[in-house]
Amino acid sequence: MKLEVLRISSQEDSTSGILFDVSNGKRKFLCYTLEDEQRDTKVMHETRIPAGTYKLELRTVGGFHTKYKKKYGFHEGMIWVKDVPGFEYILWHTGNTDEHTSGCLIVGNSQESNLVKKDGFIGSSVNAYKMLYPYVLSAIKTGGAAVTYVDFDGELKKPSKINKSEKIDRGWGSYSRFK
Repeated sequence: MKLEVLRISSQEDSTSGILFDVSNGKRKFLCYTLEDEQRDTKVMHETRIPAGTYKLELRTVGGFHTKYKKKYGFHEGMIWVKDVPGFEYILWHTGNTDEHTSGCLIVGNSQESNLVKKDGFIGSSVNAYKMLYPYVLSAIKTGGAAVTYVDFDGELKKPSKINKSEKIDRGWGSYSRFK
């Protein structure tokens, strides 16, 4: 399974995003996401992980695992983003604002813009987690799962220069695109 977190709004205190399944070459919406803000220098419990592709595994120890095992009958381990440079134990879990994360990914079925609420807001987090968890768990157990975090907002790349002498053939002869 290939997943993608598109970070769509990076603000001073939080990062809003969208989680997609991109396994079949198309984006299938799964849920909204919320993370800590981007920082060039990591501040513990206040910094999102770097953009990149990471393997997902299950973490079967720790406080979140114990809590979720009691709370959710289907729980077999926390969704764990592995081998993130400079970070340990990056998990996917429930919550509502960036105050509920320490670099982890919070999931939800609704989202309020972090342009309106500086800490961002994720709603229906438990419902989103209940939908998402079995889906990702199955992939982890049957062949693996990876996630790519993409900084979708921010600086745009400059377009390449247009070759004004380029000829276009539409089937009825070629002509110059620029006159």
